[in-house]
Amino acid sequence: MRNDTGSEAPGVSLVMPAYNEAGGIEHGIETAQAALDCLEGDTELIVVDDGSTDGTSELAERCVSGKSGRVITLPENRGYGAALKAGIAQARYDTIVITDADGTYPNDQIPKLLSYADRYDMVVGARIGPNAVIPMVRRPPKKVLGWLASYLTGRHIPDLNSGLRVMDRKLIERFEHLLPPGFSFTTTITLAALCTHHLVYYHPIDYYARVGESKMRPVQAFEFLLLVLRTVVYFNPLRVFLPLGAVFFLVGSLKFIYDITKGNFSETALLGFLGAALIWGVGLLADQIARVGLGRGR
Repeated sequence: MRNDTGSEAPGVSLVMPAYNEAGGIEHGIETAQAALDCLEGDTELIVVDDGSTDGTSELAERCVSGKSGRVITLPENRGYGAALKAGIAQARYDTIVITDADGTYPNDQIPKLLSYADRYDMVVGARIGPNAVIPMVRRPPKKVLGWLASYLTGRHIPDLNSGLRVMDRKLIERFEHLLPPGFSFTTTITLAALCTHHLVYYHPIDYYARVGESKMRPVQAFEFLLLVLRTVVYFNPLRVFLPLGAVFFLVGSLKFIYDITKGNFSETALLGFLGAALIWGVGLLADQIARVGLGRGR
């Protein structure tokens, strides 16, 4: 996902996707630009209007007029991830910052996140600060998904899908083919980076009540669950297949012990052992395929 010239340039490109954010886009651009103004070196602000119908694009054009920024307008709503990829594709610089336009993220923390960028492949603003306002309805699925992702990746993940982060362009390019067009863009690149042992740092930030209506829906929690499992299986299948096979083996073993007391050997115990062997065999095969694929992608 290089810029049109294919060159690598020092500097910071901030990409801000926006969809029907007329109520908050002006404040979002103002705080993002203020954060960039605090930095030394070249910077740019790219606002990607994802097919808004409420005048977001026109407001953004007025806000960035005369500044080191521009607005990219997509002809139709394609999704959060698609908007990010469209903006990153047009970015001039190698250090990519993303943030939202709804006023939820403290853009004044961007310089702090960038201070870690020379040591890490990705720096994430983790919404665990003292003033992080997470809606109650999102907290249970967020905790469950965070725990599952942490277990499967073998790394503690304070915030799985924060939309305020700093990334190296090379990291995005490596996993571009995996990054979906929807909200799971950030979740996918988090899991991909951790599963391939990239350096990721989590910096605590606050999180504010958003301006306007949230685009997230409860049904997307199940989609995130499938995404976590699918992504981890892609990179490290044994983290899924080994414990799953162990469950079948444990059931088979318990039934076998019970059968011994009764003087027989049941089909249930046999199926438990066979199921475990089959799942472990598939896991080993998937792991070999993953190793070969990752080796070619370096």
